[in-house]
Amino acid sequence: MVLPSPSPAFGSPAGPLSDQESGSGIQLSGAALLAWRRRLLDQGGCSSDLDWLLDLAGGLRWSALQRLRLDPGASIGLQRSLATLEAIWCRHRQTAEPLQYLVGLCPWRDMELTVAPGVLIPRQETDLLVDLALSSLPPELLDNLQSGAGVDAPAGEPEPTPLLWADLGTGSGCVALALARALPRARGLAVDCSDQALAQARHNLTRFGLEGIVKLIEGDWWAGLEPWWGQIDLAVANPPYIPSALIAGLAPVVRDHEPRLALDGGVDGLEAIRAITAGATRALAPGGVLLLEHHHDQSAAVLELLNQAGLVSASAHADLEGTLRFARAFRSRADG
Repeated sequence: MVLPSPSPAFGSPAGPLSDQESGSGIQLSGAALLAWRRRLLDQGGCSSDLDWLLDLAGGLRWSALQRLRLDPGASIGLQRSLATLEAIWCRHRQTAEPLQYLVGLCPWRDMELTVAPGVLIPRQETDLLVDLALSSLPPELLDNLQSGAGVDAPAGEPEPTPLLWADLGTGSGCVALALARALPRARGLAVDCSDQALAQARHNLTRFGLEGIVKLIEGDWWAGLEPWWGQIDLAVANPPYIPSALIAGLAPVVRDHEPRLALDGGVDGLEAIRAITAGATRALAPGGVLLLEHHHDQSAAVLELLNQAGLVSASAHADLEGTLRFARAFRSRADG
């Protein structure tokens, strides 16, 4: 994937870190870059993080960096100067600020999203939440919504209502963006109680030309979606689920900089999940499906909450490492 210039990124830092040299095609030798990289890593830090910075902020893909080891005499181009990249790296090491915030971008699925302080940085695991959501739809319906074929009503009959999905706690808008791109003929609702999150999601939707598909709403879980209760065919949520007592033990890059509102799930980590499951049978359409991401040790408790709420066919699903990280359940069609 060709990396776009990270300047100007929504919410990216002002001052020396918003480098105006971005995109200027700064040329240097591979040997000089490798020596610079060794010097910085001798001072500390994780090599994969520095390579990520070179990729996303410098425009040097990891594969190209590896080729330099075989041909250090080759000339390379960077989107930002080594001085600017070093300033970002040193600030990250000194303050533990996430590189995604400092650069203003985060790669996720096949997109590069803008991110900023006040919004949770999208995780790789949440990618699977989208895949699970799409696989929960009947294959014929999924194909129709993706291709745009075969959904129109017969002549003389009213146009059918397209599928309606909701992203609860949208944050950066990553899940909403993925669903909108995958289901261009559906309609989406993205709700969040944070003004910062909604501003970031709006920027990302506009950046990808999807603002006409997704309606952004300020509210707390289902409460903001009351006009659509009983009509939502698909709902996804990656709510705060970390037990409060565990927050202090998180890595500083997460604990000290990502929004606690998006991390802290209350005493047992299930506070938000209780609210979501409790309102699901009112908000979902008959046959509608709810998908949740949760903590690594909450699968049994979340399945129980789904069953208690009156949802059916509750099931657990694993993340990339085989840990049960997601739950799915349906509103019974008999409820209609």
